[in-house]
Amino acid sequence: MTDAPHRLGALEALRAIEGGSLTPEALMESCLERAAERDGQVGAFIHLDPEQARDAARASTASGPLGGLPVAVKDIIETADMPTGYGSSIYVGHQPEEDAAVVARTRAAGGVIMGKTVSTEFAWRNPGKTRNPHGLDHTPGGSSSGSAAAVADFMVPLAFGTQTAGSVIRPAAYCGVVGFKPTFGTHDRRGVKELSRYLDTVGGFARSVADIAHFDYALRGEPAPRLDGFDGSAPRLAVHVPFADRIEEDAVDVMERVRIAVQTAGASVVGLVDWTAFEKMDDVHLRLMTAEAARALEWEYDNHADKLSDFYRETIAAGRQIDDTDLYKLQAAADSFRNDAAARLDGIDAILTVPASGEAPEGLSFTGDPLFNKIWTLLRWPCVTIPAGTGDQGLPLGVQIVTGYGEDAKALAVADWIERALQADQ
Repeated sequence: MTDAPHRLGALEALRAIEGGSLTPEALMESCLERAAERDGQVGAFIHLDPEQARDAARASTASGPLGGLPVAVKDIIETADMPTGYGSSIYVGHQPEEDAAVVARTRAAGGVIMGKTVSTEFAWRNPGKTRNPHGLDHTPGGSSSGSAAAVADFMVPLAFGTQTAGSVIRPAAYCGVVGFKPTFGTHDRRGVKELSRYLDTVGGFARSVADIAHFDYALRGEPAPRLDGFDGSAPRLAVHVPFADRIEEDAVDVMERVRIAVQTAGASVVGLVDWTAFEKMDDVHLRLMTAEAARALEWEYDNHADKLSDFYRETIAAGRQIDDTDLYKLQAAADSFRNDAAARLDGIDAILTVPASGEAPEGLSFTGDPLFNKIWTLLRWPCVTIPAGTGDQGLPLGVQIVTGYGEDAKALAVADWIERALQADQ
């Protein structure tokens, strides 16, 4: 191997382990050395016990689809052998009795849990300590802040995130890694702290589309889908850039460069027009999320309001004013919108859009605007973001690939095709 083990992608590391040139212990040790070198500055981990991680790697049989690979777990996902604080001062030192379902599946597939990564408070808005590894004065995004930063900074090859608005796709774009939010309901959410029953989705981070596809499908207990599914042809893409007045010039430039690159590589590209209903759903998403957060965090509000941020006290109070009848109307509006949106996909393989307004904002008090993610989350469609360049400040920019409900394999195949087209264009 020419690279230090911690710099290997997940599949590269897996092949090295299977071939006998790398052991799970050596891979974990390299990741721990990287974390020791960098995490004091980046702050990706909220819990990392090196001896515990070494012991877990040593005990690994290196079998299964994730055999011996280190995996980081977002702090709203429960672990039986590590504390889970949900990003809140209410739960400091809280130790669950059982693993969340996705953690149990990770271990069963041979993955080695390395540690817990920083989440914003209950996975919405109030940031933790994590900094963007590409610019320490900039946000890594949220709410899956630590997971995106840890993968981007080569501390771990794979990590869990969750998305209720834009909490996988946006931090992946800001940190320059691949983020995948699968179709809603793909992964069992038992043991994942609920924020919105209608929206919460478990996703993940890696440094290539092939790596995230392998990880996600290992959790499903299925072989990863073929990523060369176009059989020498090219995908049919539709460009849709909503809220265009909120997008920064460098993000527009990257989208244009990507459009030219994929067309040069043979893709057909059309525009989606007259989709005004899309932007009108922003308010539906916000009100639905607010109402469900109030219900999900009822106990915390009633018993520990003093330990909640001002944002949550205000949001939960507002959510309590949305009664069940109005909540059902919001859900019905989202369902109706989903049915209408499906027709937009006729004749195309995927939608190409922006994952964020631009580069990661400067400062750590604001994790960025989820405006360019939340409607896709409301649709419950699969979304992938891949790195696509840098902006004026030298920070990562990405593009987002979206397909219809249940078309996860197609989303990953299109993302992989674009990833390769961009590499060929360099």
